[in-house]
This record gives sequence, structure tokens and C-alpha cells, in this order.
Amino acid sequence: MPWTNSSGGNGTGGPKGPWNRGPSGPGGPDIEEMLRRSQDRLRSFLPGRGFGSGGLIVLLLVVVAVWLATGIYFVQSYEQGIVLRFGKFVARTAPGINYHLPWPIETAYTLDVTHQRKINIGYTASDSDENNTTAEDIPAEADMLTGDENIIDINFTVYWAVKDAGAFLFNVENPSDTPDQTIKAVAESAMREVVGRSQFENILTQDRETIQFEVKELVQKTLDNYGAGVTITNVTMQKVDPPSEVIDAYRDVQAARADQEKMRNVAEGYANKVIPEARGNAARIVQDAEAYRQQVIAEASGQARRFLSVLAQYRAAPDITRRRIYLETMTTILAPMNKVIVDDSAKGVVPYFQLPSMLGSQGREAPPPSTAQGGGSQ
Repeated sequence: MPWTNSSGGNGTGGPKGPWNRGPSGPGGPDIEEMLRRSQDRLRSFLPGRGFGSGGLIVLLLVVVAVWLATGIYFVQSYEQGIVLRFGKFVARTAPGINYHLPWPIETAYTLDVTHQRKINIGYTASDSDENNTTAEDIPAEADMLTGDENIIDINFTVYWAVKDAGAFLFNVENPSDTPDQTIKAVAESAMREVVGRSQFENILTQDRETIQFEVKELVQKTLDNYGAGVTITNVTMQKVDPPSEVIDAYRDVQAARADQEKMRNVAEGYANKVIPEARGNAARIVQDAEAYRQQVIAEASGQARRFLSVLAQYRAAPDITRRRIYLETMTTILAPMNKVIVDDSAKGVVPYFQLPSMLGSQGREAPPPSTAQGGGSQ
């Protein structure tokens, strides 16, 4: 790529780039002026103020030495040097003292490739304002159209650094004047593309990190295709809001949706509490019914087996069995009752005292016994 100002390196660090980065004044060193000054100095040292063939040789040697010395240049630790030979890129140089063939054969340039730079898109803010408290929106850059055809206001910052000085100087237009315009245009285009395929609600809530990553990757890929020699280190979305004209209405809608979500959560919580309780009660009732069924079946089976056992005994000895059944029945009936024994020979009532175990549960005596007339005992 040709340029109008091709200046060579010098002993003070050399020019910084092929776009108006050379030393003061156009072109390279003035050879005629150097020769004239050298002749004047030599005449002051030569006897008789003469200037013969020997003096001319010394003068030429001095001029050649000075010319060769102009090829010395310095590259700082944070810079990368490049060398051009007749305007064509030929080499990169490391930090330290370096040498190139003097102008006009070769020219050296240095460029900062370490420090991180940033570009603000959608707003303007000073570098000293880290919190963007004095930021001003640029609607032409900030307003973007989402995938569901809503307008959204996005302010974001792109952080970048030069990774290849040669590619950056030769493939980026006017890198010395507006080096970030190309990167800014690519970043804005990438953000609009990613936002254009995203939903409005997702951009405001859950997809911010995803969008930042996608924009970074897309910008890096595009710049690599351009051969810009730039590394995108980070993309940060500073502000994501609806347009200022509708932001109040949007906040009301968001508040209503938050209330709706809150009520839904309360209802779901109540349902999650009541339904398990109802299912637990139903399971308990089923288990109780099953237990009762097993109990009734067991009791009925026991009663049937007992009846069959008594029947077998009755068939074997009917009289004895009837008497045993009568005694067992009377024992069952009379055992809990109060009884009075009447002896005919005693000519009176024989008192019957209850045993301690027959007293009431509170330590009180049982009610007085009833009396029965007739002989024998009952």
C-alpha cells in the first residue's frame, strides 16, 4: 500500500507508522544540507582552509557513517517494530536496540501492541469516568431492532489490543488517525446481527452473557477475515433498556408480570402442600380399610373354626358338651354380677363380702348386694 509520507528511522526511536508518523518535516534527511555543513566543518580544521581530494574522502566517510547511523532505532518493551524495504513489509523486530538499512532503502516503524484499548458504542463517556456517570446516549448507535420487532437501547464497550503490528498498519484504514473506526463499525454490525435474532425479553434478562460472548466471537472472526491484526479481549453491555419514550410503560408491564408470577408461585405452593396431604389421607384411609377388612376376616375365620371345633366335640359327647356350654355361659353372665348366698340351714342371710379386687376403680365399695330367696346357691 503506497503512502505519501515515507520517513526513515532515527536514533530517538524512529517514526511510529507509515501514516504521518515520521519526524517533523516531509521526506528523509537532506543530503545536500548535510554535505554543506560537513564541508564547512572540515574547512575549519584543514590548514590553509583548503579542501583537496583527501578532505573529500574524509567528508564522504563522515557522510556515509552518519547515513549508516540513521538505521539505528529503539523498540520499547510494549511495542512491536516492523521494517519496510522500499515500502514492502519484510520483518518484525523485538523490543530493544535494532538496526535497519538506512533510508531510502528501509524504513522502521513501531506500534504499541500491549496496552488494552476500548471503544464505546451507543454512548460517549470520558476515559476517567469508570462508572459512566456522565455518559450520553447516541441514539443512532444505541437503538437496535430485536428478533420480535421491538426496539431496544443498548450501550456496550469493546476492549481490544493490537496483536500484529504489520497487519494492523497495512490492512486497517488510517490507523494513525482513527484506528478504532473499523473496529467500531464491525462491533456495531455484529451487535445488531446478534440482537436481530434474539427476543426482547431474553435480551433484558437471561441472555446478556450469551449475547456478549456471541458478539465477541463474531467481531473477532470478521476482523480475522479482514486481516486486521487485532485481538478482541472483551465485550461488555453497559446498559440494556427499552427506549426512553416507553420505559415507564414497560416498567409497569414488568411490575404486573412480577405480580402475576408471584401469585402463580403462591398458588403452586398451596397446591404442592394440599395435594400431598390429600394423597396421604387417601392412602391412610385405604390402609385403615384394608386393616379392618383383614381384622374382620380373621375374626370371622376364628369364629368359624371355633364353631366347627365345638360342633365336633358336641357330636362326640352331646350331654357333656351342653353342660360345659351352659356352665361357661353362666360363668360369663354371673361373673361380673353381685351375688348373695342363702343357706336354709342358717335360717337367715349369709353376708357376702366383696374381695378387694371387686371394689370400684376409685377405692369405693361396690353397691350393696342383691338378695335372693330359696335354698341352694345362686
